Amino acid sequence: MLVAAAVCPCPPLLVPEVAAGAAPELDAARTACADVLGLLAAARPDRLYVVGPAGEGAVGVHPAGSTGSFAGFGVDLSVRLGAPGTPAGRAAPGAPAGDRPLPGSLAVGAWLLDRAGWADAPVEGLAVDEAATPDVCAGLGRGLAGSAARVALLVLGDGSACRTVKAPGYLDERAEGFDATAARALGAADAPALLALDPDLAYELKAAGRAPWQVLAGAAEGAGLDGRLLFEDAPYGVGYFVAAWS
Repeated sequence: MLVAAAVCPCPPLLVPEVAAGAAPELDAARTACADVLGLLAAARPDRLYVVGPAGEGAVGVHPAGSTGSFAGFGVDLSVRLGAPGTPAGRAAPGAPAGDRPLPGSLAVGAWLLDRAGWADAPVEGLAVDEAATPDVCAGLGRGLAGSAARVALLVLGDGSACRTVKAPGYLDERAEGFDATAARALGAADAPALLALDPDLAYELKAAGRAPWQVLAGAAEGAGLDGRLLFEDAPYGVGYFVAAWS
């Protein structure tokens, strides 16, 4: 059963080494992410799933020990999801890491967990197809929630990328309304509202968080969780949200 969830954005710029001189611009987002991970730890979960958009060729489960890299951004920095043989890892001592590298979203999640010193529950990653339907996403979430008595989720995903003319997707007048709806749903732990987000509109607005948020919605069915929005902003024209469900 889902006992807690943390929602965080997943731009590589969250990693200071990637952001370089622009790092201070996301200090508030990093602080909010650290706070929400502290709330996850306080829930004392039996298992933590890190859920994020897959990008290309990375859909599916990524076990503890899977590695990712920010080399594509010119930074010699690697991360590992949990650590096999430690309290935060699910693999036995000496077990090999996953064969596939972590997609960018899960690499950011692994960085956030490492930064927080996560060692509170076994960790596993799930990269979700950004084209998955709401029903498929909700089914994935229900499966995660039913996998242990006390399940927590770290859900990575960004809102629209079309809030300004300099945004990655240029300016789209629908973006602000989409993000406002998503922010309200995340802040209120409103699973039906998240499931009602339109996949086609999300795709057009480059909102990579839609599918992971709908996984969260499925996992939260019947859990009776309350929500709180800790951070909301759109630097670089992209919607970023941090929320806690408990």
